[in-house]
Amino acid sequence: MGQHGEKARETLLDAAEELFARYGIDAVSNRRIAEHAGTANHSAVAYHFGGRDELLEALITRHLEDTHRRRAALTEQLDDDGAALHDLLACLILPWVDHLASLPVPSWRARFLHQMRAVPSMKALLNRTAVASPVTEDLIRRTAAAVGDIPASVLHGRSWILGSMIIGVCAEYESRIHDGAETPNWIGVGYFLIDSCAGMLSAPVTHPGDFMTQPSPVFLL
Repeated sequence: MGQHGEKARETLLDAAEELFARYGIDAVSNRRIAEHAGTANHSAVAYHFGGRDELLEALITRHLEDTHRRRAALTEQLDDDGAALHDLLACLILPWVDHLASLPVPSWRARFLHQMRAVPSMKALLNRTAVASPVTEDLIRRTAAAVGDIPASVLHGRSWILGSMIIGVCAEYESRIHDGAETPNWIGVGYFLIDSCAGMLSAPVTHPGDFMTQPSPVFLL
């Protein structure tokens, strides 16, 4: 793909991410995306991506390399054995919020992913892409081991809640920054989420059970 084609593709991705974040996935047509991107070619999405699902997958994965790179660099600072729960969660969460902090204002990333979580057909793709690196898989394994006294079924349910919480908090914070209600402090949000996740994951279990049967979730993208 030439430079012009790559630029057109990125413009379409930017337009789609904003519109999906604002109005939801099902409320935005490919034609509307093309018009918002400033192109008269209403088939631009099909031309550059092949279809709707391919567009959504491109949006989900477009920034993953940056997050994986940040996570790998942070993980290298951990002790090989016996890393504390807070430190493991920091490696999972901080690269995500650091990436959000690097985006221009207004950004739409967190709000787009929050909308994506409401689409049942996209859940498998979100979960798969979010752990699509050996570093992330290992961090999730080590985090589970750090709270090894928590029954697996309980940990499963708590992780499901945390996935929704992290995306939801970041989406709300992104919106408040956009509205001028917050001065950006993503690092503060990151440490707030680390503390909150650590508290929930390690909290005492008063009634173990397997009532949370959602697909095994991930913390973030």
